[in-house]
Amino acid sequence: MSDVASACAAAEAAFDAYRDAPLEARAAFLERIADEIMALGDELIVTAMAETHLPRGRLEGERGRTCGQLRLFAAEVRAGKFLDLRHDPAQPARTPLPRADLRLRNIPLGPVAVFGASNFPLAFSVAGGDTSAALAAGCPVVVKAHPAHPGTSALAGKAIRAAVAACGLPAGVFALVAGEGTAVGTALVTDPRIKAVGFTGSRAGGLALAALARTRPEPVPFYGELSAVNPVLLLPAALSARATALGTAFAGSLTLGAGQFCTNPGLLLAVEGGGLERFIAAANAALAAAPAQTMLTAGIASAYEHGVTARAAHPALTALANRAGGALFATTAAAFLADPHLGEEIFGPTALLVRCANAAELRAVLEGLEGQLTATLHLDDADHALARTLLPLLERKAGRILANGWPTGVEVCSAMVHGGPFPATTDSRTTSVGTKAIERFLRPVCYQDLPESLLPPELLAI
Repeated sequence: MSDVASACAAAEAAFDAYRDAPLEARAAFLERIADEIMALGDELIVTAMAETHLPRGRLEGERGRTCGQLRLFAAEVRAGKFLDLRHDPAQPARTPLPRADLRLRNIPLGPVAVFGASNFPLAFSVAGGDTSAALAAGCPVVVKAHPAHPGTSALAGKAIRAAVAACGLPAGVFALVAGEGTAVGTALVTDPRIKAVGFTGSRAGGLALAALARTRPEPVPFYGELSAVNPVLLLPAALSARATALGTAFAGSLTLGAGQFCTNPGLLLAVEGGGLERFIAAANAALAAAPAQTMLTAGIASAYEHGVTARAAHPALTALANRAGGALFATTAAAFLADPHLGEEIFGPTALLVRCANAAELRAVLEGLEGQLTATLHLDDADHALARTLLPLLERKAGRILANGWPTGVEVCSAMVHGGPFPATTDSRTTSVGTKAIERFLRPVCYQDLPESLLPPELLAI
């Protein structure tokens, strides 16, 4: 593990110089990374296509998202609002006790470990959201490349290193390490120079790494995105009015990217009656027409096949559609509530429809769910009263609540939340997408009665 130790040591050595660089220099660095990624040209796309089996259009879009979020964070750095500057002036004449001069700013935590994700080889990988947010905060980054796309990771790492050199930053600001198995990841999370960890991946793997981060001699924050089934509520009036269109659109969202999205709509909740049978018929037809797709890795494909096979054999489930392009199963609310395993994620294009006898059963199913990244309401005006009663519960369960849409699109912007209560993420107070993600890698420092000559320059201006 000498490579990990060397990378972490270089990151620690680079930390003070990088965090003290002017905000403009940090912003320019982020923009230069985006430029260097684009300069890789078609080599990056062709390499990623060969390693992930994803189509060119998807990967070109993901490259655009990756560069877009780097530029978005550059703008966030220039604005400087993330510093959260505060000043309570001294009150020497206050009685019964005077008040000191108090000033606050956020500073970066220190070197950050980032684990590349399998399903987004660009946007959630080497130069992805976690890396962008940490670098924007002023933290050096050590990335563990995902073994499913080593060539893509190497090219992205090459682009970041080129940006480091072009901007005259210490080499330790960024490093890329790789390796099969758990040894490299364990060494990275437990290295004492690492001060926070960003992870997107399996629930089992994330929990194992989170335990390491928590039980170190110095515990550090672990920001893990682990598991979600992203419930979609088909409310009665909406289902009655447009069941066929909803069924077709649902199948499109379910099978997008072979269902390999953390926001995949893996759970449908509907009250019996209305247009439910028409919804099922439309979804079934759309799934029958959906082509089979190659999944990202043999391991993901095997786990998906195992999960679908187990569902097909479950006595409380009915297979509504089980084809190469995607699978849809159904069960009752009573059966779902009796078996907690039915609410577990199967990564891929499969979903479970829970038939509820009434709104009370629908609410009971929601109350029993784990934390989610998203919750979606399909509703018409006549459904608003029911939706109003469900919103407080949905707020407790999910980080993003959608109306009349599908969760498999995550906009990179200031208001986005890509997070949620456990096990969607390990810290429900945070997001891994959008400018608010920078907050994960900052901490506040208060300066009391420091002479002006010692104060950070930005605190002198407030």
